[in-house]
Amino acid sequence: MTVASSSRIATAAPTASGAGPLRRRSAGWWGFAPFAVYVALFLAVPTVVAIASGFFTAKGAFTLGNFAALASPAIMTAFVNSLWLSAVVAVVSAVLGAILCLALSSMPPDGWVRSIVDSAASTLAQFGGIMLAFAFIALMGVQGAATLWLQQTFGLDINTLSSDGPLLYQVGGLVFPYVYFSVPLMVLTFLPALEGLQQQWAEAAATLGASRWVYWTRIAMPLLAPAFWGSTILVFAGAFSSFATAAALIDQGGLVALAIKQQLTSETIVGVANTAGVLALGMVVVMAAVMAVYSLLERRARRWRR
Repeated sequence: MTVASSSRIATAAPTASGAGPLRRRSAGWWGFAPFAVYVALFLAVPTVVAIASGFFTAKGAFTLGNFAALASPAIMTAFVNSLWLSAVVAVVSAVLGAILCLALSSMPPDGWVRSIVDSAASTLAQFGGIMLAFAFIALMGVQGAATLWLQQTFGLDINTLSSDGPLLYQVGGLVFPYVYFSVPLMVLTFLPALEGLQQQWAEAAATLGASRWVYWTRIAMPLLAPAFWGSTILVFAGAFSSFATAAALIDQGGLVALAIKQQLTSETIVGVANTAGVLALGMVVVMAAVMAVYSLLERRARRWRR
């Protein structure tokens, strides 16, 4: 073999070896393409179209006058209802979910209780819509099992708690079905952070004379706070954007998501076109702010988990 041929082989070797990673990266992008197309067609494009429609009149002319719809009492009430409902659901679910996570963290990760709870949380976090609404109608409706049991046992009629009608069919009554799927979501998002606490930290604190109370208040809780509030904000976002369960239980546009549906089917604000697009933009602004805060908290929580 001559020196020239050896040089050509040595020069070609890196090129051949570098082609493998390049082909693997190309194959990875091709594998990602179907998901990207799906997200673009069914999420990105509808979102852009819905938001952009709020800036145009019925004749297609650009305008900012559509935002006058936000001053409507009905629209303002819908935003206020959505915000306070989501806040109540987030707080209740955060407390219940944190207690459940604390109990689960003391159990063996491969035990049958953990396996059942993990499976149930993964399933119930996605259990919503018509099925959940029907389940709560059978439980808390006018003739629901829990309603009749409370009446017969304690003489308590939960439907009298609201002056506007049966409790389940009011905005406040949505707290119960929303908490049903929000607590499992809290468990799924907060439990990994709780399991990230190292036993050595508690032992080191005890060696230095710290009590369990001092350990939790000075070490564990400050470390868990970003993850806890991040999970709470995620629950808030899920409740704020929920539609199907509320639509099955409430006929009126008492929430922003229901108001969008109402505006799409019948324009109820005289003189303002494309109100649904304005409401969609309002929801996107709220969700963007919520997710920005969640991203900051998650980045901070990720520091001590490394």
